[in-house]
Amino acid sequence: MEDFASLRNKLIELTKKQLGEAVSEDILIIQALASVDELTVSLNTLSKRLREWFGYILPELGHKINDHESFIRLIVSKSFDELLKEFAPKGSMGIKLPDEDLNIVKEFSEKIYSLYKEKESLIKYLDLKLDSFMPNTKALLGSTISARLLSGAGSLKSLTRLPASTIQLLGAEKALFRHLKTGARSPKYGYIFSHQLIQNAKSVDKGRVARSLADKASICVKLDFFKGDFLGEKYLKDLEAKFRK
Repeated sequence: MEDFASLRNKLIELTKKQLGEAVSEDILIIQALASVDELTVSLNTLSKRLREWFGYILPELGHKINDHESFIRLIVSKSFDELLKEFAPKGSMGIKLPDEDLNIVKEFSEKIYSLYKEKESLIKYLDLKLDSFMPNTKALLGSTISARLLSGAGSLKSLTRLPASTIQLLGAEKALFRHLKTGARSPKYGYIFSHQLIQNAKSVDKGRVARSLADKASICVKLDFFKGDFLGEKYLKDLEAKFRK
């Protein structure tokens, strides 16, 4: 029985060690990205709700301020009388609510705004992680695209094993399967579509730009994984010069 108990304790310790080693930088970045994405969806829903609610009180504010975060920042930072004076100096079309109701709306606004601050904090954390873990890829593609490619592949090691053509299409799996199944038009890019080089390219050139960008990204992820030289910025400048012509 003592031998069995000793073996059991050793197995528990081994399992704890393996679990600890399994929590890698990849996982931390992927979790941070997922949290940012989920916060974005929640904030969009909550902000729309607040806009509708505040629209009964001061509809002029919502008509003049389109950005959700700016809209909520104004409600949090200014009193109702200040907002009324600034956005409806001749009188508002909204209804006058008792202070207890206005306070509830204000508290709700503050809670939503705190989530915006939390999202901002997570984005900064994501930037710092990518600076140390994927400096070349981040320099070439930016934080968001780099993190999405990492998440799509599952790990940096897995990402290094993908050919440039697959990196180019990561994030466009649904369109690719639709192409294979129905013969619909083949996708040209996935997550990298939001890169400034592709966005600024002419429609006829977007595919060529995407291929070149994916080729450099394939090199950058290998440099990051094997701790090679920092060449991401150089590759980006080379591509900018190439497609500026």
